[in-house]
Amino acid sequence: MAKQKLSGTFSTEAQVFTDLENYKEFCVDFGYKWDESTLYDMRSFAYRQFQKRTAGKDPKNNWDDLVAQARMA
Repeated sequence: MAKQKLSGTFSTEAQVFTDLENYKEFCVDFGYKWDESTLYDMRSFAYRQFQKRTAGKDPKNNWDDLVAQARMA
């Protein structure tokens, strides 16, 4: 029988929940639609912007675009 590693599993699960919380906070702060299924999905524009922020770069602030569109309407 194979032995199961339990010590690494818990830290990985905790990291996923931490990432979810951080991703949700980012989406609210920067005006992106939060969808937990797009976490770790590089095809998602919101997740790519989140990755830019975690890398120390400036992500696109969606709230600025929404305010500009509201002023034009």
